[in-house]
Amino acid sequence: MKGWLVPLLYDRAVRLLWLVPLASVGLFTLVSLAPIDPVQAYVGARVALVGPEQREAIAAVWGLDAPAHERFLVWAGNALSGDLGDSITFNAPVTQVIADRFPASLTLVGAAFLFSFAAGTALGLIAAATRGRWPDRIIRGVAVVLAASPGFWIALLLIAIFAVGLGLLPACCAAPPGLTAAEVGLADRLQHLVLPVVAVSVVGISPLILHTRQRLVAFLDSPAGSHLAAHGAGRVWLAFGPGLRHALGPALTVHLAGAGELFGGSVLAETVFAWPGLGQATVQAALGADAPLLMGIALATLLFVFIGNLLADVAARVLDPRLRPEARHD
Repeated sequence: MKGWLVPLLYDRAVRLLWLVPLASVGLFTLVSLAPIDPVQAYVGARVALVGPEQREAIAAVWGLDAPAHERFLVWAGNALSGDLGDSITFNAPVTQVIADRFPASLTLVGAAFLFSFAAGTALGLIAAATRGRWPDRIIRGVAVVLAASPGFWIALLLIAIFAVGLGLLPACCAAPPGLTAAEVGLADRLQHLVLPVVAVSVVGISPLILHTRQRLVAFLDSPAGSHLAAHGAGRVWLAFGPGLRHALGPALTVHLAGAGELFGGSVLAETVFAWPGLGQATVQAALGADAPLLMGIALATLLFVFIGNLLADVAARVLDPRLRPEARHD
């Protein structure tokens, strides 16, 4: 493994070294061109009580009176030393805001990753095993509908059915309102996690269903699958036996590579469900043109997606030795 792992890590590290500066410049440019005035967003309804001199003083304290390129150079210099600045929205260091909210986002995205992988892979196997029959048609139809449905609409639909209509699950927050962290039990946390996880999982389930089905259909039509079927093996046994081993590796690779989409889907889900994670903080920072916080969250997201893609590459080579460099040279 060491023969291909070290070059792979080196190659990805080189990519990260040029990707981070480019992403930082692009995002800072977009934030600077945004039509939202950070001072106006901060003042809000108190605009009549804040005069022009006070507005200029606030802008000077935040460094907004300098040209955009100078502000970026100052931010980049501080970021190299680990200082991402202070959040205008939360009036706290950006690193502290990210550290406080990242565990909630990681819990949500991690649970959605596991649920969508299990559900998408299982439904893809069932669809392939029942190819051409009604379960296959229903599963493929559901996958297409989910792929075309906006995430926020799915979240609102889940709230309307399970929270408002049936009253089975809570509609918001990571815990019952009014309780301290010590008073909240595991059952309460899991209950509040269900609807957000399902809403975020929609992003990852559809591609997995269709990809797993296609891979398994290819296996069933291959000489190996035809040979086993000729000796009396049924489609269900083939799907969840040798077919599962055939489709599991590519499914995991595709799912890890799409981890960024899950993180992006969590932004809308956290806003709809008032989940106290980075997604909700991103929306608040965008509405207030909070450049330091947006830059910090963007860098954290970039690293998260980068790690997901790296794990996908490693998993692909571990599960399929044919993808390793030495195999391609043979």
